Amino acid sequence: MPDQAQGGVANGDRCEVVAGTHRGKAGTVEDLKLSKTGHATITVRQDSGVCFKTLARSVEKRG
Repeated sequence: MPDQAQGGVANGDRCEVVAGTHRGKAGTVEDLKLSKTGHATITVRQDSGVCFKTLARSVEKRG
């Protein structure tokens, strides 16, 4: 599996969530995985250290 998901994010990238429950939150992409159903999921670690999981399609890469 490539290290890049839908939406162009990869482990270690800075991103911002643009859709879903965590909309408006930002952080660093960690733990990119492909679920059993075929959806790319990621863990986002915010600067405060708080982590949450979301779908890769719900985030956009930030410079």
